[in-house]
Amino acid sequence: MAVPRLLLAAALVLLLLAVGALPRGADAQLSAGFYSASCPAVHGVVRQVVSQAVMNDSRSGAAILRLFYHDCFVNGCDASVLLDDTPATPGEKGAGANAGGSTFGFDLIDAIKTQVEAACPGTVSCADILALAARDSVNLLGGPSWAVPLGRRDATFPNATGAATDLPGPGSDLDRLVAAFAAKGLTSRDLAALSGAHTVGMARCLSFRARAYCDDNVSPAFAAQMRGACPASGGDDAAAPLDAATPSEFDNGYYRNLVAGAGLLHSDQELFNNGPLDALVRLYSANGAAFSSDFAASMVRLGNVGPLTGSAGEVRLDCRKVNSS
Repeated sequence: MAVPRLLLAAALVLLLLAVGALPRGADAQLSAGFYSASCPAVHGVVRQVVSQAVMNDSRSGAAILRLFYHDCFVNGCDASVLLDDTPATPGEKGAGANAGGSTFGFDLIDAIKTQVEAACPGTVSCADILALAARDSVNLLGGPSWAVPLGRRDATFPNATGAATDLPGPGSDLDRLVAAFAAKGLTSRDLAALSGAHTVGMARCLSFRARAYCDDNVSPAFAAQMRGACPASGGDDAAAPLDAATPSEFDNGYYRNLVAGAGLLHSDQELFNNGPLDALVRLYSANGAAFSSDFAASMVRLGNVGPLTGSAGEVRLDCRKVNSS
């Protein structure tokens, strides 16, 4: 009987080692029904506030989508992007690709948080509010919907350095884009699908000037259009729509632009530049349903990047600051 006891003991040791190796926060998993008992009203509250905002200004939907992406790429989906600077700790809002960005997106999250706190005090994280608002923004602009896995908790510190290094910029080439997504556990297909978020929103002249004046894979007519919106020097904050044809509609026009050599950003056109993603871009440009399906699936995967769960982090009462401050 000694051998079976030894085997049992060894198995127990292996089990304990495996449990000890689980990442922090793995004791809780994300679930679409996470608030079904504690705050069933959260879905309706978020959608109502986002709906009013998008009705007033469609750019608010694009701003929320941008915030979600920029949050998940730095520290994971933990609402760290929403934290304001403090005298001791610089935040992510002015770092790297976040600079000059989504002021009214932050205000909208504040408005949602206020109403969610009134309905369910201290229950719903800012990270989950941002994930729900991103889904509703896409859907209200004409795009797909999906079940959002919930149960994230909020970071207690920002990562300004990560915001400056982890977010690929508008001048990135395809290798840089693929590597940045791979570092977050996302595939090239996720890159192609999630880039379709650029079917809505605006970009600053500073981010597309080099493409307008230096790139050789841009259609002449579109280059002239870009130069009309963006002078060779000065006017950095002048803006142009990422998809000029349907700037307020979440559709597959972004991919049709790429096929025509009319991607606004250098990083956009890299997806269709005689490379490995050309076939996917052609598929999405011709088949809006295929794009919508892949986009929804990729948004779920993006939302699963490094969330804090269980006892990690906290549920912030104010999305701009940690509870202890």
